[in-house]
Amino acid sequence: MLNPESIILEPVVSEKAAAATSTSNTYSFKVADAANKVSIALAVEKAYPKVNVTGVRIVNVHPKAKRSRYRRGQVTMKGAYKKALVTLKAGQTIEQA
Repeated sequence: MLNPESIILEPVVSEKAAAATSTSNTYSFKVADAANKVSIALAVEKAYPKVNVTGVRIVNVHPKAKRSRYRRGQVTMKGAYKKALVTLKAGQTIEQA
């Protein structure tokens, strides 16, 4: 079992995540690979004590294939991670720096 401090790795900062935050009160986080919905909800409520989580969706972001100009013919995969989309109760926000 993971402890709540090691479940949330970092917030996802992108235009799509900012749009989801402003329209549907949904925040995006990179999370540990072994995390599930219940543990993510508990970790968010522990990290941000003034919020209540109403829903959690999990997305496994697939890696991108990268080609190197020095290693011809070889393709490496980079960037796979697990992302959690956390919906908060109406009227609540998370202040992210």
